[in-house]
Amino acid sequence: MKALIIAAGNGERINHITDGKPKPLLDVLGLTLIERAILSAKKAGINEFVIVLGYKGRAIKKYLGSGEKHNVKIEYVYNREWKKENGVSVLKAEKAVGETFVLLMSDHIFDYRILQNLIKKSRSKCILCVDRSPDAYIDMEDATKVRTDGKKIIDIGKDIKKYDAVDCGIFLLNKEIFKAIKESVKRGETSLSAAVKILAKNNKIEVFDIKNLFWLDVDTKKDYVQAKKLLLKNLIKQTDGPVSRHINRKVSTALTKLFLKTNTSPDTISLISLFLSVISCHFFVLGNYFSVILGGIMAQLSSIIDGCDGEVARLKFKETKSGAFFDAVLDRYADTLIIFGMVYGFWTLTGNLLVWIAGFFALSGTLINSYTSDKYKAEFCKPFVSRKMPVGRDARCFIIMIGAFLNQVFYTIVLLSIFTHIENLRRAGFVKLKNLNPGGIKKKI
Repeated sequence: MKALIIAAGNGERINHITDGKPKPLLDVLGLTLIERAILSAKKAGINEFVIVLGYKGRAIKKYLGSGEKHNVKIEYVYNREWKKENGVSVLKAEKAVGETFVLLMSDHIFDYRILQNLIKKSRSKCILCVDRSPDAYIDMEDATKVRTDGKKIIDIGKDIKKYDAVDCGIFLLNKEIFKAIKESVKRGETSLSAAVKILAKNNKIEVFDIKNLFWLDVDTKKDYVQAKKLLLKNLIKQTDGPVSRHINRKVSTALTKLFLKTNTSPDTISLISLFLSVISCHFFVLGNYFSVILGGIMAQLSSIIDGCDGEVARLKFKETKSGAFFDAVLDRYADTLIIFGMVYGFWTLTGNLLVWIAGFFALSGTLINSYTSDKYKAEFCKPFVSRKMPVGRDARCFIIMIGAFLNQVFYTIVLLSIFTHIENLRRAGFVKLKNLNPGGIKKKI
């Protein structure tokens, strides 16, 4: 299946911040708007694209090329009547698309799962994605409203008074759309909404509710600012613990914006995080109070930076299994270095041999904690989410920093030993009691 992307308009309401470039080439956190549309579609399983160009179309074509840079195939269609409404741009691509295709807007950002869910639907009719509960940031004055009766479209347009949904600018279409556009053009109407009305009248289109997934039409400077906020907000993962969610992400997202400007790769950021752990180990080994504090700060900073590699990868669609594996390996080395530094520094300062025993249990608990998390995900195809006692790397590094400020290295190591092993045993018990298998929960006990 191909995706048709409309990129012909001049985006006059946002031209003042594009530095003379066409709107689809406006940079949003390291990628242009049109690249975000392409890569979101690619993540949903689409690799062939038809892009309709118009205003400054050559600049867009020069930037994207054949699509080889993103490992996709791009075909271009020119619309010399780009000043007309968007229905004309769709019509220009009639010969370039197949029997069924996806239609996207080059200035919309959206959760790729919308498209992923959409292409699984039956293709007997055209489908329009709608938002029945639009967020407050959606500009309702400019939005295309939709009145529905179940899946049926009763009316659509920017100025209709009664509506219960908003057009998201994402469609699954077939050849019927071209017949509808031709009919609407004969009537003097060139908007896509006019063609949708004709399809609705003939019962050839239905709606698909995107539910709680995000989307945004980037049409103004206010939308542009909101788009960046929205993308950063959606970096929060289901598996984030309270420390990561409420503390680390606030700092890491700010740092991520800097990394995006310098085009730093996720793997490089992972190495920076490891380097900070080496520094943390060094300060802990020195053993004195001031060095211990610096060691704790470096451990926490390492944890924060460790979140940036994944954030950059997700924002730039560079997530890979090899990258995740590389990051996980470095994290285990980082954990080992930090705990070793704490143990060795305390031992050289006090001569207390018990710290080695505590260190053994802290390190084994930490490594098994990470192993059980990864093993659970590998076996049951979903992350282990702990609401009762989350002891992830974010929590462990935060505990280390607090312990360093309190100058209680030994008791911090003991605390890590207790928390990590209790969590590991709880996970093992959870799996055993729930009698899980790779297909999910077999039975509840």
